[in-house]
Amino acid sequence: MKIKTIKCHYHLAGISLFAAALPVDAAELANTEIDYGPLKTYAQSPLQSNSLTPLVRSGFSYQPDTVELFATATIASVWAETDDYRADYYQNALSVGGYWQLNDRWAMELGYTWRFAADNHLDNLTKAFHDIFGLGQNGRDTVDDHSFDISVPQYGVEIHDFEGETMSNAFSFYTSYQLLENTHHGLSVGGTLYYNYVGSGPFKVSNFEQGIQANYSYRNGRHRVYTLLGMTYRHSDEVLSGIKYNKFALSGGVSYQYVLSPKHRLLTELHVYEGASDATSDLSEPSTEVLLGYRYHTKHGAIEVSMVENMFNMDNSTDIAFSLGYRHQL
Repeated sequence: MKIKTIKCHYHLAGISLFAAALPVDAAELANTEIDYGPLKTYAQSPLQSNSLTPLVRSGFSYQPDTVELFATATIASVWAETDDYRADYYQNALSVGGYWQLNDRWAMELGYTWRFAADNHLDNLTKAFHDIFGLGQNGRDTVDDHSFDISVPQYGVEIHDFEGETMSNAFSFYTSYQLLENTHHGLSVGGTLYYNYVGSGPFKVSNFEQGIQANYSYRNGRHRVYTLLGMTYRHSDEVLSGIKYNKFALSGGVSYQYVLSPKHRLLTELHVYEGASDATSDLSEPSTEVLLGYRYHTKHGAIEVSMVENMFNMDNSTDIAFSLGYRHQL
């Protein structure tokens, strides 16, 4: 029995030495501990997506001097038909930017988004989804697929066959200040300057907007919660092809992240935006979006995929949207 015990001790010691000898990538291990916060997914409702709408952000800060570069691609299908207006088109977006944690308190972000009309063939997927789950098509099956039409008779807006046109060309600057941060709680406030310029075409515009927001977050073990309360001010009341916008708009959101494992995270979010326009009854109602996402931590960054679906008011928000993004920390 004693001999067996000695052999067992040597065997366990051998396993320990072998495990210690295995190469461990410190950078990869450190990156799995980083909390990238909510999804880097912008509002997809037609009016909100083409103007300044605050993002749900983390109330926690990164380590000082951290620089994060990001890029996101989004495809979306818009369908709305009421007595007051009609919208049937695809919109797509490419976003790039960089975030810099200056010190323990201050951070800044520069971003650029190009949103354009192009055929992404989501009509077929949307109809199939509604058929599978027994949902009504809400008039989709009575019109041609892959159309590009916006009609708001109240303001004389009639835009047709605009495939290939730029819908928004937006530059943004965001800065935030950390008010509170400890093991479980984080609170920051931030402000955004936003400029959208489209030089020609049916969506020609030159518009300056500003926004403020508060970001509160809570974390405990595998669970992360992020919340947003924001407000936007627009200098011009015409942003998307002459459709009248409200000067002020409120927005709110909550995001939940569950840490499956060091490399795998699941996220879900709820965004609520105040009606962006008083032009028609449905556009004046709140827009509600639900997001489902997955994040995979790589050696130096994170890959994100997400789906956006509208809720409650089907005629003032995007039918469905999909995003793919990458975030890289230097």
